[in-house]
Parts: sequence; structure tokens; C-alpha cells
Amino acid sequence: MKRTGRHIRVLATAAATLAASAGALLASSAAGHAATAVPAASTGTPIPAHVFAPYFEAYNGQDPATLSQQSGAKYLTMAFVQTASAGSCTVDWDGDTSTPISSSTYGSSIATIRSGGGDIIPSFGGYAADHGGTEIADSCTNVSSIAAAYESVITTYNVTRLDLDTEDNSLTNTAGIDRRNKAIKMVEDWTAANGRTVQFSYTLPTTTSGLAGSGLAVLQNAVSNNARVDVVNIMTFDYYDGATHQMANDTKTAATGLEGQLASLYPGKSASQLWGMVGVTEMPGIDDYGAAETFQTSDAAPVLSWANSMGIAEISFWALQRDNGGCVGTGGSDSCSGIAQSTWYFSNTFEPFTSGGSTPPPPTNDFSVGVSPTSASLAQGGTAKATVSTAVTNGNAQSIALTASGAPSGATASLSPTSVTAGGTSALTVATSSTTPAGTYQITVTGTAASGSHSATFTLTVTGPGGGGGGAVANGGFESGSFSPWTCQSTDAVVNSPVHSGSHAAKVSPSGSATGECDQAVSGLTPNHAYKLTAWVQGDYAFIGVSGGASASTWTSASSWTQLSVPFTTDSTGKVTVFVHGWYSQGDVYADDFAIS
Repeated sequence: MKRTGRHIRVLATAAATLAASAGALLASSAAGHAATAVPAASTGTPIPAHVFAPYFEAYNGQDPATLSQQSGAKYLTMAFVQTASAGSCTVDWDGDTSTPISSSTYGSSIATIRSGGGDIIPSFGGYAADHGGTEIADSCTNVSSIAAAYESVITTYNVTRLDLDTEDNSLTNTAGIDRRNKAIKMVEDWTAANGRTVQFSYTLPTTTSGLAGSGLAVLQNAVSNNARVDVVNIMTFDYYDGATHQMANDTKTAATGLEGQLASLYPGKSASQLWGMVGVTEMPGIDDYGAAETFQTSDAAPVLSWANSMGIAEISFWALQRDNGGCVGTGGSDSCSGIAQSTWYFSNTFEPFTSGGSTPPPPTNDFSVGVSPTSASLAQGGTAKATVSTAVTNGNAQSIALTASGAPSGATASLSPTSVTAGGTSALTVATSSTTPAGTYQITVTGTAASGSHSATFTLTVTGPGGGGGGAVANGGFESGSFSPWTCQSTDAVVNSPVHSGSHAAKVSPSGSATGECDQAVSGLTPNHAYKLTAWVQGDYAFIGVSGGASASTWTSASSWTQLSVPFTTDSTGKVTVFVHGWYSQGDVYADDFAIS
């Protein structure tokens, strides 16, 4: 959602016009921002476990306390906090220096909202900021300064949740994504050290089946930075896919897809915990795409019933000022829904969702285990190393005992240290010997604590002899995510499905004039020595073999993974070229786990 209430695909000209209107309204908004300090406290009251918190357009000059009272919506998501210009590290409401982060701005309104049993959730970003580079993590390149901006909003308004509306250019700014998540981690460490309760919510665009790859990458980066994400709030509107939508059903399928994605990111969480991370944001009435995407009044009750049954964290909508029927037939308005409805219909319908009490139950301690890198390929007699990382996923840190199992004969897998406190790391060392059989093996690293056990897998591919790597097929399982040092044709790709083992495989795509061949030069083999090349393949007319210092190949057509084996004898150079290819116009071939023994 952007500052003007629209999604990522609205024309920039419309955004500029509406932003100008918003700026004019801000000039007359001082009366709604009386200078009253928010009462100080060591920590604010936690947001309920299940909350209805519609977005409030903070740029239009209206008083949030008045609209909260009129609509019955006790909790408001205040949009948006951003920098005044790209490159700045200072945030204001709507990026307007006349409405700074200060108790004099909205302080009186927030105090009134709290006196009525509600609260606010400041929201950073939004489309206008994400598009124009004034979202704090895109604008500011200093992680500590980004964290300081978050902490300033937390302490100024004594809030316990921040929302991060991340879309448009902010979904592809990988540096900004990494800075944002590093800043989240810093703030979470700061809150823990200072006895504060603060949650982070990511608001992201969605498809009808879950997050697109760009949104998922934001969360994957959060996991890699050990940044705890408490709520993932998907914008269940503006799909722009040309289909006719039943919006309540699409909310359910999008959220179900998200829950499955969260299960992969947080394998230690139960289904109820995962659903407890899910939030949905509707756009009542006609959204920016048009009439094909209309959230009707009849959609509200089914979404509420479903949300209660699944135990999701949040229902929201864009935006409170649209909850009226003043412009029937108009799509994407900031001030009305475009459908026939009574004023505050959606607010009144969704408000009963807020529940869970002001004090959540004591958290259950839990943790996660990960391994990086997740795989290695080495010759007999070689050694591979990886880092085992742990993190607190719930509650408090606890002692974790680490073990490694699954090493093949003639090989060892050791950990140092063998016990860590959640949040700590350990070094995994896998050493093979000359007698370790060539092949691919799964080594399981298990962490055991009082709360239970969690595991991560390290894929080890053992190739033939080579004294520390000579003679090995490098990147034989394509686990680097790229072809290097293979040389392939432009139609080929590294894919993550289907795979024989690990997380990647090669897809070789022949055409009418080419076989899609991938090649790799291998040196360090013993001259005039007998070897065997093995690989797993799938598809019609899948060929593997060697050329150069030896010449041999074989092929198969298989609908499932099948291992091929090619015996060969090196010449006096001890060098060969390993290859895989398909056949002209016969369809894609998949290959994985190349090894020489």
C-alpha cells in the first residue's frame, strides 16, 4: 500500500496528484496534533494476540482518535513513517518535517486512543516511500541509524509493534532489505536488554497462492540475519492478474500459501504458531485494479469467521477513511469504498476479532538450527567445513546439545563446541579418507534442549581420489546455485525442483539446433587409470559422459531420477571433460550429483 492508499501498480501520475492533495491537507492538520506528551513507561502494553487494526491515512489531516471513536476500531495502523528525502536517516510522519516523530505530533490522539482501550501501530514505508527511495532502510545506509529511527518511534510513542510496509522498489533493493533486517535484529537486542516488548510486522504484496519470490526473499533474509518476524501481513487485493476474483476465498488461499511458506522458513514452529504469525489486509470495495477485484460487504463475515477459526494474528484493511459508501462505482479511492455500504460497515464487522487479552501468556522456549553452507563436494581424503547456527525462535535462550550423524564409512563429522546457548554457533568439520565410498550422503545435525529437538541437513558428495580436490567434479550437485565452473548453453539453468539431493540440480534444455550441453574440464586424475563417472538424470534422451583424455558415454530416458554410470580410462594427461546433454527438440533433461570414483 502506498501513502495514497493504492497498491504497487498504480500509475505514477496518479500517485503524484494524490500526494499533492495529501500535502495540501497536511497544512491544515495542526489542530489534530495537539502537543500532549505520551506517558512514559518502561514498556507499553502488548498488542492483543488477535487484533483488528485498520490502516489510518496519517497524511490527510484527520484526527485518528476521532475516527477511532466513530468507527469503533480501537487499534489503528498509522501510515506512514518515512524520510523527507532519499539519503536521509531522519524519519517523520509522511516524510513531512512539519510532523516530526515527537510527542507534539499525535501525542494527544494516541493518549485518547489508549484511554479507550486501544493503541496504534506505526507503519514504516508504504508505496510512495518504497517507490521514491524514502523508506528508511532504502534511504539510510547506516544500519545503526536505521535501528535508532525505529527506537525513536518506539520510545517517543511507547509502542509495542512496528509495521514495515515493503513493496515496489523496496522488494528488489537487496541492500535495503539486508539493512532493514539487520536493524530489526539490533532493535530486538536493544528491547531485550531494556525490558521492552516490541514486535515487528512485515506487510507484503501477495498472489492468491502466497508470497511471490520477492516477498519470500525478504523473510529469508530476515531468517539469515536472525531477525525475529512476529507477523507477516499480506495485502489480499490488487492482484492485477486479469482474473475475476471472489475476494474472501482468495484471502483464504493466499493465507494458506503463506502458512506453508512460513513452515519452510520456521520448521520448528507448530501449525498454530505459524497461523499465529499470519495477518491479512483487505481493501474494502473496489480496489485499484477495478470491479473484477471487489471486496463486497458479503465477504467480510466469511473472512472474520475463517480468521477466528485459524487463529491468525491480524485483520486489517486499507484504509479507515474508505469505510463508507460515498462514491459507488469508483475504484481505488482514498476516501470511500466504491460500493453501496453503510458508514463503518467493515470496521463494525471486523472489530470483534480483537481478542487475546492485553498480556500474552508466558512464551514457550524454542529454538532453530541451521547449517551454512548446506552442502559440499570433495574428493576422497578431503575435508569440508560449515557453520552450525542456532537462534531463539520463542521465549528465552536455553542450552542446546549438538550431535552429527550420517557420515559415510571412512569419514567423520565433528562439532566444536558440542554445546551452545541458543543464538550461538558451532563449527562442523567433515573429513573423508581414501576408503570413503564415492556418493552423496545426508549428514544430520541435531540440537537437543529442554524444549525438544530440531535438525538441519548437510549434503556431502564424495568423489574419487584427488589429494584435496584434484580429480573431483566441482559443483557436482550444483549446490552453489550457479553453473560455475561448468560451461553450459544459454537455454540451460540451475533449478531447485526437481532435485535428486540437496537444493539444486541442472536443467538442460535442448532446442531444434542444439543439445543444451554442459561441460566441465576435470584435471588431477591419475594418468592411464580406470575410473567411473556417475550422475543422476531424469528426462528423455539424457546423456552423460567424458571426452578429451578419454571417450565414453551412456544415456537413458526416464520419468524419475535414474543413476547412470560410465566407466573410462584416462590417457597420459589424466585430464577429461565431463558432459551432460539432451537431444534435439526432445525436451528438458535434469541432472544432479556428478561424481568420479
